[in-house]
Amino acid sequence: MTAINAPRDKYNAVWLIFFILGLGTLLPWNFFMTATMYFTERLKDPPSDITTNQTANVTLQDGDTRNVLESKFNNVMTLCAMVPLLIFTCLNSFIHQRIPQKLRISGSLTVIFVVFLLTAVLVKVDVAPLPFFTLTMIKIVCINSFGAILQSSLFGLAGILPASYTTPIMSGQGLAGTFAAFSMICALASGSRLQDSAFGYFITACVVILLAISSYLTLPKMVRPHKMFVCFPESAEKRPVVNLMEDEAKPSVSVFNIFKQIWVMALSVCFIFTVTIGTFPAVTVEVKSTVANGGTWDTYFIPVSCFLLFNLMDWAGRSLTAVCMWPGKDSIWLPVLVGLRVVFIPLFMLCNVQPRHLLPVWFHHDAWYIVFMIFFSFSNGYLASLCMCFGPKKVAQHEAETAGAIMAFFLSLGLALGAAISFAFRAMI
Repeated sequence: MTAINAPRDKYNAVWLIFFILGLGTLLPWNFFMTATMYFTERLKDPPSDITTNQTANVTLQDGDTRNVLESKFNNVMTLCAMVPLLIFTCLNSFIHQRIPQKLRISGSLTVIFVVFLLTAVLVKVDVAPLPFFTLTMIKIVCINSFGAILQSSLFGLAGILPASYTTPIMSGQGLAGTFAAFSMICALASGSRLQDSAFGYFITACVVILLAISSYLTLPKMVRPHKMFVCFPESAEKRPVVNLMEDEAKPSVSVFNIFKQIWVMALSVCFIFTVTIGTFPAVTVEVKSTVANGGTWDTYFIPVSCFLLFNLMDWAGRSLTAVCMWPGKDSIWLPVLVGLRVVFIPLFMLCNVQPRHLLPVWFHHDAWYIVFMIFFSFSNGYLASLCMCFGPKKVAQHEAETAGAIMAFFLSLGLALGAAISFAFRAMI
């Protein structure tokens, strides 16, 4: 595909705007996840106030005694995150033509900003465990509901542009994870209190969201003065790209007919994230270092070798598609490479995951785990970015936005399936 009479992206300003929007899509949620220890700490029962103790202590496996809210936090959080993400991404695929694009994107960013501002304020406010738990879950539902609309709308917006403009969204999302992981390690090294670290996370998220909103609002100034045309070699036909910021009259499209044209890419990106989330972090975070022997490396092994390394290599893979797009959108090698990623599931299971009851340990040394993590995360970022770039390019121009939204739905479906199957993978070890 070649851009004809396309506007010069002076200083790569449009590319940078999409990068910031990608960063703003995932950084807030990544910081929210990074602050999980802060949330569970806030759910502990007040030691001196027995009369207001609204939670019962339960004894878990391995003698772990936590109250019900602490023990159920991660499971309920996953449910409150994945269900709205899946539902609203699916809804956006069908109704995005009925709701103005500007409202979907700027409105979603605004709601997420308000939620994170409230979250930052609550760091400084004493709230009883049960109301805090309830309020936190409501916020998670809001973040993921509007985050789903935001992400789906962004991929739809990028879908009507050349494939290279999907890459900065994917790259920005990759940087979000890297930044959050690096912040977690810095907080660990500095010995900061959980509340101080969490407050810093949430304020940073607010700043990034404001930056994303202002960047999106400047986008019309970058593209409106130009007429953009895209030439598709298959038909040697020039067709104008839809105005990025205004919802003009568009031909009606069929979601199901579009899916028939992009199903390989859609199922591929779904499978990529099913394998990734099924393994990371549920299995990978349980791997214990065999080299550290209780030293400093033991403290930093998982933050560095699991979270930081995964996000760095995932970001590198996503960013590489800016200069290399092999295999092509019609190549059989793309779904083959996607399918081959299933090998990482047994490879990580056979690392030193502890505790374990069924499988032996084949890969004892930390180096095996690190090598697996490098290829696992890089292939996730690179192949997922390829699929998201190619999906909207397999349909007619007026169908590209819907195709981008459908691709976002199958990405979310992969996340949800991976989260569900991760329990089974961990139980098999």
